[in-house]
Amino acid sequence: MTTNALDVARTYIACWNEIDIDRRRALLETHWQAEAGYVDPLMVGRNLLEIDALIAAVQARFPGHSFTLKDGADGHNGRVRFSWSLGDNNAPGSAAIAHGTDFVTLGDDGRIAQVTGFLDPVSA
Repeated sequence: MTTNALDVARTYIACWNEIDIDRRRALLETHWQAEAGYVDPLMVGRNLLEIDALIAAVQARFPGHSFTLKDGADGHNGRVRFSWSLGDNNAPGSAAIAHGTDFVTLGDDGRIAQVTGFLDPVSA
């Protein structure tokens, strides 16, 4: 595991973008703790199975879209903060449909233990 803030953010984004179920689950098992938690204004996951289901639901809701890390990542004392956008893979350069900032708490083993996500307002 890594505790480098940018690496944590990149592997986190990779989990959300991975459409192959087996590869996504392998990423989750490698980089997240088994009882990791996820919460944002729309969703809650209390373990890897629930978080995997949340990711699958977002992918089903927004097919052909992917998350992009914005402006790197900051971290200290086992915590990482980064912002992301969700955009259409088939329309490069188009406006993203969602933006947010996520705060990650790492366990003693360097794996993701908790995520708190915030969605940024999207203009009409």
